[in-house]
Amino acid sequence: MRLVALATAALVLALPARSADRLRPVPILMYHVISDPPPGAPYPELYVPRSHFAAQVAWLAAHGWHAVTLQEVFDAWRGARPLPAKPIVLSFDDGYLSQLRNALPLLRARHWPGVLNLEVRNLKVVWGIHPPGIRKLIRAGWEIDAHTIDHPDLTTLGAARLRDEVAGSRAAIRRRFHVPANFFCYPAGRYDGTVIAAVQAAGYLGATTTDYGLARPDELYTLARVRVNGTDSISAFAQKVEALHA
Repeated sequence: MRLVALATAALVLALPARSADRLRPVPILMYHVISDPPPGAPYPELYVPRSHFAAQVAWLAAHGWHAVTLQEVFDAWRGARPLPAKPIVLSFDDGYLSQLRNALPLLRARHWPGVLNLEVRNLKVVWGIHPPGIRKLIRAGWEIDAHTIDHPDLTTLGAARLRDEVAGSRAAIRRRFHVPANFFCYPAGRYDGTVIAAVQAAGYLGATTTDYGLARPDELYTLARVRVNGTDSISAFAQKVEALHA
């Protein structure tokens, strides 16, 4: 599987460009909880209020952006499909119920997909998205990718546990929801060479990080993202996106 992943990645860069922007970088926004933070929340910046998210989606649409999936970006990089003039990926980590209740309706109204990086254990917790909710996201066009089973620091694990968290999470998602889960997301952005090798061995086509910047086709296993914080005003959000576009 690792050889397949590496060969596919090499093919992306080897294909002749059919247009000047076939290999252009694409912004990936990173969200977590889409609701107001409760009192005493340990990481309040991970909570983006629904009203803020609605304003951000409206701003993106008004300025010509169009949400796409990671698979669509990858396919465009390998020359298999075109992208909109201003593509952007809206990724959501972990699998919080608020992503289903608050993000889905706002994106569905514009026929936009999201990308859920699913932590498998969150299928069972009270504040997580349970399997019927995941299927609802899939029917709405969302991409479901893997974010491990238990969200550990992968750089601290032995070989067997690392394999279980990386390959095992993909297998669980594919078995339960019949989707490819072609991309991986490093928990807390923690990765090293050993972790990247495990991701490649599991057959993933690419992986997202918490590193800041644009996602580029020559960095398939260290794709950068842009964190959206709960305290970002709409002008701060616009500046983040426009700076990347510039």
